[in-house]
Formats: sequence, structure tokens, C-alpha cells
Amino acid sequence: MFSPMAEVRRLQARAAVKVLRKRSYDGALAPRRSMGWSRGASANGSISPALAKLRDHARDLVRNTPMARVPDVLAAHIVGTGIVPTSRTGKRAIDKKVNALFAEWQKQAIVSGDVDFYGSQALVVRAMVEGGEALVRYLPRSSDSTLPVPLHLRLMEGDQLDESKSGIPGRSSGGTATLGIEFDADGQRTGYWVRKAHPGDPVTLMGSLDSVFVPARDIAHIYRPLRIGQVRGVSWFAPILLTARDLADYMEATLVKARVESCFAGFVESADVGMPANLASATRASAETRRGPEALELSPGMMTRLEPGEKVTFAQPSSSTSFEAYTLNAAMSVAAGAGITYDQFTGDLRQANYSSLRAGKIEFRALVRQIQHHLIIPRYCQPTWDRFIECAILSGTLKQRPGGYPVTWIAPGFEPIDPKKDLEADILAVRSGRMTWDEFVAEWGNDPIEQLDAIARINEAFDERGITLDIDPRKVTATGAAQSANSPEKSDSSKKQDEQDAAD
Repeated sequence: MFSPMAEVRRLQARAAVKVLRKRSYDGALAPRRSMGWSRGASANGSISPALAKLRDHARDLVRNTPMARVPDVLAAHIVGTGIVPTSRTGKRAIDKKVNALFAEWQKQAIVSGDVDFYGSQALVVRAMVEGGEALVRYLPRSSDSTLPVPLHLRLMEGDQLDESKSGIPGRSSGGTATLGIEFDADGQRTGYWVRKAHPGDPVTLMGSLDSVFVPARDIAHIYRPLRIGQVRGVSWFAPILLTARDLADYMEATLVKARVESCFAGFVESADVGMPANLASATRASAETRRGPEALELSPGMMTRLEPGEKVTFAQPSSSTSFEAYTLNAAMSVAAGAGITYDQFTGDLRQANYSSLRAGKIEFRALVRQIQHHLIIPRYCQPTWDRFIECAILSGTLKQRPGGYPVTWIAPGFEPIDPKKDLEADILAVRSGRMTWDEFVAEWGNDPIEQLDAIARINEAFDERGITLDIDPRKVTATGAAQSANSPEKSDSSKKQDEQDAAD
């Protein structure tokens, strides 16, 4: 009012503030709706206070709700009956020997003896999904052990990592410990502080919860890192714990409500104030004088008497129209948060068709492949193979080779949604060069080398007996026409390979 120029500057400043606010992120502002958002913290800073509670709550859900299906579905697709190693030294005889040795050792690999190596893969995935992480400790044995290769594996849950060992100096110069894991000055893992027993074990001896330091090379730590710098795993149920618990409670409350309503078919009011409501009421009244009050008992379809007056009023149970809509949307949210499809979580295939199933499975299979090749194989399978080969060489079972013992891991194949359509698509992919024949066979969970050996063995058996089937592409075309009657001769390279195998 007294200084027009001051008003102009004030209006200019307000306009500039409005422009700056429009240029910023709305999600970064502080309206009332965002007041409950937490402040930023490092990955380990967020995990540290919540690690144990998230793990316990997730396990309770799996024990007591339909969420038990989630770890089963993920384990069935990620590892199936096992991710199988295949030696790839280039020497067929050596590869067969190594594969046979591993197949024999894996049956006794787990020190507890309750599962074999392939069964342990499923346990590791389940532990990772429920509790966020799993540990495997490598235990080399003496050379006179009865094991085919002197090596045992001990499976442990993440509870046995001593998270109290955090924020303290490490054993190495400049190293630190974070949530039970030690790092050197460069940030490389040097070891783990492992409790001697599970902290939830009902029988624990004095000192069994003390932790011991185990070098990093003797531990396989399997978890899914979600942020850079994250050193411990978080339960995969963390984003959906509240939604899943609410869904389970809502379904239980709806069931209890329906059961209670079914217990009241009608009511009889009596004008005789001296008459008890019913015989059961009189019996309870006399019993209460002797033993005290008892809990009310209800049974479906029961009739009861009320005072005063006497008339029959039939019960009209209320109905809820929101039950199916809520459970449907909640189940879809839970399935999406768990990384599986709605039909895998609920088994509901009422409105499913080939297109919808395939669209959902494509994304799910991409997630499964990522977990297989970024978690299970590099963090568990390959370290196990390396220790297996190392112990086999040290015990004299295998010889030292300049090129070592390379390996290829064959993951289980995906079940086709429509076998005919999926197979035709794979055939076109191989014929067009989009994938090789080896990749095609591996996609179905088979070892290409073993597949070739099996085909050669079967073809030889057919030829020896003079049998020709219409599935033999050497002699019958896809349309049923006869091929050339001459069997193909072995190529020079195949003959040379046979000679080399014999020499090996």
C-alpha cells in the first residue's frame, strides 16, 4: 500500500516460486497424503531394524495361510527337479567320467542326508523366498572318506548369520563388519560370522548361539539384491505382508460370520416370564449355580426362546456383495507382489485362454530365467561345482588339466501351454536360425550331448532290427513319404572324435 515497487517484487517472487514448484517432482512435495512416507536410508540401514520381523512374519503367513503356495510355485519353476551340470571339457570320455562322478556324489552331498544336491536347490529357493536368504557351508572331508568326492554341504537359514556383528572393525586391516558379514578395505567379502546353531531351535546348549568366523570361500550366500550395496536378503513377501494378512483375516472373518448366522434359524418369544428360553437354558442355569457360567454354544439351524411374549421370527442372514470383488483384487495384488501370476497363486482358470496364459507366462518365465542365471547358478551351483572339482583333484579322483573342467548348467524346461503350437514355434526358430539345435534341446531341460547319444543309440537299435517307424526322419518325411533307404555314414570328424575318445 505504501511501496508499489515492493508489491511488484513480491508478486514476481510468488510467480517465480510457482514456476519452480511446477518444475519439481510432485511426488517430492510434502502434501498431507505423503506425510506417512519414510525418509531415505541406505539399503542396509533400511534392512537392519526390520530383518528379523519381516522374516518371522513371512514364515507365519506361509505356515497358516494360502501363501504357502508361493514358495512351492517359485521353487517348482526355478529349479524343478534340479539344475543339472554337464561337463564340457571337449573330451567325451572325460565328460562322461566327470558327469558320472558328480551324479554319484550329489546323492550324498548334503551332510544332514535328508535331501540330495538337487533337492537342496529347492530348499535354498524356498528359504530365499520366505526368509530372504540361504547359506550353504562347504565342509571338505579327509581323503579316506567314504564319499565319492570328500566334500559335504551344510544348509543353513539366514537366521544363523550374526547380525549383531555390525559396525565393528573387521579382522583385516581397514575392514568392517556389516550385519554379520566382513569386508576388506576395498569392499570385498572376506568372511561371515555364523552362529553355531539356529537361534530359534528349542534345544540350544550353552554357547551354541555364539558365532564363529567362516572364510568367504567356504560359504555360499544366496539372496536377491534389490539395491546397490545390499549385503543381506529380504523376504520376497515384504511388499505384500500387510495385504496378504488382511486378505487371510478377511476370509476368516467372513467364514466365521457365515457360521454364526447359520446357527440362528429363528426365535420364539414367550409371554410366560417364568418359562426358561429353552431346556438347554434351564440346564445351563442349574449348572451355573454349581460350576459357574459356561460359554454359549451354537449349532446350525437351532431355534431359541426369548422373553417376554411368544412369536416366531425367522432369521434373515445378511449377505456381502463385496466379498468376491475384494478377494479377487487382493489376490491379484498379492500374486503380482510375489512375482507369480494370478492363476498360479489361486488356481483359478475360469476365464483363462491360450492368449492370456501365454502373455502372463512370458513375463513370469523371464523372471525365472533371471533368477536362475543371476542367482541360483552363479551363487550356489557354480561355487559347488568348483569346490567339487577342487576336492576331486586333491583326493586324486580327477587329474589336473590345463583347461580345467568347464561346465554347462541345464535348467528345467518350461511346460508348454499348447504343446503343438509351442513346438511348431520352436521348429521355426531353429530352421530360421534364431536359435541353434543345442539351444532348442536345452530349452526343454535336456543335455544336447546326451540327447545326441540317445538318438544315435536308438537309431542303431532300429537299424539292427530292420525297424522303420514313421517318426524316423532319416527314412520318413513329415508328410509320410519315404526318404532314401541308405543310412547316413559317419562323417570324418565324427570318426576322428570316436578315435580320440578311445584314446582318452
